[in-house]
Amino acid sequence: QVQLVESGGGSVQAGGSLRLSCAASGRPFSISIMGWFRQTPGKEREFVAAITWSAGSTVYLDSVQGRFTISRDNARNLMYLQMNSLKPEDTAIYYCAAARFSGSSAAAKGYDYWGQGTQVTVSS
Repeated sequence: QVQLVESGGGSVQAGGSLRLSCAASGRPFSISIMGWFRQTPGKEREFVAAITWSAGSTVYLDSVQGRFTISRDNARNLMYLQMNSLKPEDTAIYYCAAARFSGSSAAAKGYDYWGQGTQVTVSS
């Protein structure tokens, strides 16, 4: 089992920045990929970014490419999402997720563990 806890959400004006963190505990050595998803009321959970735990390869949603950066600290079992140039449409609950097996990193169903989510609100 892996437990994930997000932190760092909050409210910011458009153009501002936030950094989300995700702490993994339990059996983090079993993780292959970690990712960030977001969800707004009435919509499905949307892929934002993912990173392979060993090599650090990354992939992003097109609309956040160049504004968001995903990274990880293997020694401390932490993952980050640096969000710059935030827009009102980035407002959502952001979830950290971890997968035991590599596959389609953009598919929520491929992830085995989820955090509780952290709210990000961007005002115009």
